[in-house]
Amino acid sequence: MALLDIQDIRIEFPSRRGTRIAVDGITLELNKGEILGVVGESGAGKSTIGNAVIGLLEAPGRLAGGQVLLDGQRIDSLSDAEKRKVRGRRVGMIFQDPLTSLDPLQTVESQLAETMQVHLNITHEQACKRAVDLLTQVGIHQPELRVKQYPHQFSGGMRQRVVIALALCCEPEVIIADEPTTALDVSIQAQILDLLRKLCKEKQVGMIIITHDMGVIADVTDRVAVLYRGKLVEQGPTAKILGNPDHPYTRSLISAVPRPDVKLKRFPLVTYIEDVKTTTQIDVATHWLGQARKDFARKDNHDPLVQVRDLGLRFVLRNAFLERNRRTLDAVKQVSLEIPEGEVFGLVGESGSGKSTMARLISGLYKPTGGAVLFDGTDINQLKSERALNPIRRQIQMVFQDPYSSVNPRMRVLDIIAEPIRFHKLAANEAEVRRIVGDLLDVVGLGGQASGRFPHEFSGGQRQRIAIARALATRPRFLICDEPTSALDVSIQAQILNLLKDLQEQLHLTMLFISHDLPVIRQMCDRVGVMRHGELLEVAETETLFTAPKHEYTQHLLSLMPRLQQMSQEGLEIA
Repeated sequence: MALLDIQDIRIEFPSRRGTRIAVDGITLELNKGEILGVVGESGAGKSTIGNAVIGLLEAPGRLAGGQVLLDGQRIDSLSDAEKRKVRGRRVGMIFQDPLTSLDPLQTVESQLAETMQVHLNITHEQACKRAVDLLTQVGIHQPELRVKQYPHQFSGGMRQRVVIALALCCEPEVIIADEPTTALDVSIQAQILDLLRKLCKEKQVGMIIITHDMGVIADVTDRVAVLYRGKLVEQGPTAKILGNPDHPYTRSLISAVPRPDVKLKRFPLVTYIEDVKTTTQIDVATHWLGQARKDFARKDNHDPLVQVRDLGLRFVLRNAFLERNRRTLDAVKQVSLEIPEGEVFGLVGESGSGKSTMARLISGLYKPTGGAVLFDGTDINQLKSERALNPIRRQIQMVFQDPYSSVNPRMRVLDIIAEPIRFHKLAANEAEVRRIVGDLLDVVGLGGQASGRFPHEFSGGQRQRIAIARALATRPRFLICDEPTSALDVSIQAQILNLLKDLQEQLHLTMLFISHDLPVIRQMCDRVGVMRHGELLEVAETETLFTAPKHEYTQHLLSLMPRLQQMSQEGLEIA
């Protein structure tokens, strides 16, 4: 008998416009000690299945057919009170977004202790002691101190560890992990996956991992189920599905995964979808692109476009009159680097290494406590007036990590993209503004008809395209991309990365590309810098860094990277 048996389930979301079928007749089995991977693009129904198993389908969603059995007992038909006894105690859930999974008004200790006291027959003191042990298990340093803190005092990776501890605290029989490593860098991801794998083998816990990360699938799963638009298209042993898939959709999905072992000319796209635009062509005849080409034309001087000299930033964690009583954190420590015009420079490192802080220092969002940032020979931190800063700001733009929070939800796309054009007075009249916005939307593959819609009407990948269009609106020379694809599935990621490649090649854009995804860095960048604890440890040509790293930390980081050697190379265009 299977530990978890999902039999022919059908999940519907009725609305005024009709009934949408999110999951259509899917059957899955999970055995004790087994890890089952569920993969597919956004909207395939992966998370919906997980929510249905633990009875957390959001209204108006409903389980319209099939049944869910846990160790032979049907759990989908239980009352709400009985389902609450199953959730947490017998079935644990690791949610994708750790910030919304935790109560911001309660300490980590109180949240862990509350869950254990509800489901386990233990005292508050025993629960608190067990909470410290759980934080130790998931690799959080100084657990006695950290357990007393609130969620906002943890980094994204640390919050995800707390969520995992919360799922493990009652020793459930089944764990459903919904994108458990999306927010984690490669080293923390390796630790978390080792912990989950060890848990399953030692305690015979069954686990379903819902993810779009094929590296996670290759590293930890025993079997894989592939979903497409609510239907199960293929399932089987991991080695078989990744190495020799049968279904054309699975083959196309696997080909779109960034490879750590070879460099590709372009990312293959998921071509199985017939009614979705899968290519992005930049129209060289557009008005905006013609202007951009003039702006991006090479200058006669050969100095690097961006020069960072002994850059440092110190945060004051606790202020005090006496200096010896102050608590400070050196987020960036005497970093120096140069980025020539037209180069894509990659920056990698663990969470808290200073990558995003570097991006904010270079863009002028943070003021350094030491050193200098020179853009085209001008020290941007010596410019005090808005009038002097605005020309520099126009030439430096950022694409942020989260496509949901980086655009104003109350503005239409037209106004989001037009705002920097109007601010910097880059158009003679409103008609020209609209024409430029239309051109930009064509450049990023959305089309001019998208200008009248609001951000909530778009998917995550489409919102990131809007963010890229806004960043290009000022015709910048230097584009900073801070984790631009970490929230996207592999098919949308391939489209966005191809778009950035096209823009860089045709416009001779200079880019700083920040990511914890090492395979993406290898495909996108000319040179790479490795950061740790605010220090720049090594800078090298991309292929040199990946094939012959010098610093021991770089070697360690690369050793943790999923190799994906068993994956099919069908359809790859190797550089």
